Amino acid sequence: MYFLLLSVHSAFRWLVVVSVLYGIYRGFRGWFGQRLFTRTDNATRHITATICHTQLLIGYVLYFNSPLIQYFRFHYDEARKQFDLLFFGLIHVILMTIAIILITIGSSASKRMNSDRGKFKTMTIWFLLALLIMLSAIPWPFSPLANRHYFRSF
Repeated sequence: MYFLLLSVHSAFRWLVVVSVLYGIYRGFRGWFGQRLFTRTDNATRHITATICHTQLLIGYVLYFNSPLIQYFRFHYDEARKQFDLLFFGLIHVILMTIAIILITIGSSASKRMNSDRGKFKTMTIWFLLALLIMLSAIPWPFSPLANRHYFRSF
């Protein structure tokens, strides 16, 4: 089950990145194009937050069941000296949690704004901040922090 969830988590990151990028695109388009905040924009805001929350929940299940993280927790003094273990043991989970909190704040604040321009601006800024954090915390194959394949297989 662990390796299946790991593969799902790895593949689902693409849906997260695409949905956040699409939310930012819709936000910029509406903000600078003086558009109305439509049902599609609202659905984009809501679905993006839902996708991100789902990914975070999968990540938490993996985090608390990962043999790598168990080693990190029980051998912290040794493990923190190995940057790969430190990245997955602390950095990745903390940064991704912060990013999803920013997505949640942006989604919630945008929903409560009175003006359409304010909704777009709020959603865009918060989603953009979250995306920057996410992109730095994803273990890309080219990342100097910790690297993994683009798709993790079973």
